[in-house]
Amino acid sequence: MSKKAADGGRKPNLRSSIYLGGDGRWHGYVTMGTQADGRADRRHRTGRTEAEVTRKVRQLERKRDADITSRTGKVPTVAQWMRIYINDVAPRRVSQSTIDSTYRPKIERWIIPRLGQHKLDRLYPEHLNSFYASLQADGLAPNTIVQVHRILSRALTIAVRQEVIFRNPCTLIDAPQKEEPETETLTAAEARKLLALAAGRRNGTRWSVALALGLRQSEALGLRQKYVDLDDAVIYVHWQLRRQLYRHGCEDPHSCGESHHRYPCPANCDKARRKSGRRHICSRPCPPDCSAHAAKCPTFCAPDCTKHASSCPERTGGWIFARPKGGRKRAVPIPPQLIEPLRQHLASQDAERQAAGHSWDNRDLVWCGPQGQPVDPHDDWEEWKALLAEAGISKDARLHDARHTAGTLLGEQHVDMHVIQRILGHAQVTTTRIYTDPTDPLTREAAGLIGKALWPDAGQLQPEAGS
Repeated sequence: MSKKAADGGRKPNLRSSIYLGGDGRWHGYVTMGTQADGRADRRHRTGRTEAEVTRKVRQLERKRDADITSRTGKVPTVAQWMRIYINDVAPRRVSQSTIDSTYRPKIERWIIPRLGQHKLDRLYPEHLNSFYASLQADGLAPNTIVQVHRILSRALTIAVRQEVIFRNPCTLIDAPQKEEPETETLTAAEARKLLALAAGRRNGTRWSVALALGLRQSEALGLRQKYVDLDDAVIYVHWQLRRQLYRHGCEDPHSCGESHHRYPCPANCDKARRKSGRRHICSRPCPPDCSAHAAKCPTFCAPDCTKHASSCPERTGGWIFARPKGGRKRAVPIPPQLIEPLRQHLASQDAERQAAGHSWDNRDLVWCGPQGQPVDPHDDWEEWKALLAEAGISKDARLHDARHTAGTLLGEQHVDMHVIQRILGHAQVTTTRIYTDPTDPLTREAAGLIGKALWPDAGQLQPEAGS
């Protein structure tokens, strides 16, 4: 050691320093390495006692020595980073409709309000355990909590990759467990009864394809005629139809929506003081425990509101064609029995198009509205429910259960699981197994075989005496 260092002068390289400052607080500095511009990367820690600062300094030194330090600069909060992720990172891999319908609502409603104030590098496993416990206490479904966890974990994984933080706390806890949704698959007899009723409807073949080939709703409603090859009996599932939220295309969204802004009345409302004309009832924010409204309490615009994009003359968004889920295109064979009904349907639709003339919304859709416009997913859902009711099917089957039904019926016909996987477009065969009914005839046949092996001399197991 040099004489200068021994006499209390300059410290050796990477030596930390701790001292009592003139402000009455203890300060510590740790040299973590070198910044991009060549200057020393010195990190500062402060505390009320020397022991507190020493602990913080030692912690930084351990991170430096293990080469798990985060990038220099101010670490963002969880709220700041989640908005960076949702606006700049996620759109490169996630469709905008999924961001608008799933990612953004869960980030804004659950993650930011409850974790947003934490610094990203000071978000610890105990914070996440408390967070998920609070979501469960609020009655959120297990699958919703799993979605929240996956969104948060993905955002933190990107933060680690970009060296904003050195570890992802989501990997240090037991992740929430997903529950498989209950399904109500139709039997072959119920499916035939429903299809007989659907045959008389305008878009009746839509349900034939749903129950036979298991297309997702967005895939069926987005199927275009050029992707249906009736000569080779193949449907090419290359696209799905999605409805994106409208966005302003103008330069001043706030002024564009001026006529649609809704603000609370001021304390001294001029309209409330007028003596003649229609009586004005002031609108003001409701208290947190409001019980005056049977439904939702009235909401108001922020002072710098940029919403109401649907009224913008230069708006973007609306109906778009997007790649199928996971970007996986597939070719699905059409059953021979469906060829002629599809030909008749397309011929009828062509007659409608010619009769409509220029008013026809020509998107080349296989199933569309009376003027060629896309079928609204909610209207599609209502028609499915109406068909179930008309067929006398008491099951509360979701529209997505038509896809489960297709998988189950294919399994009952002894179709190989990997073939079913390709028809339904699953990435993994484990997902396909979820889509097949575990009480199908194949499973029942297996139960009968094991019963014969164990009790060959009895038709069925007899109860023990006295039981």
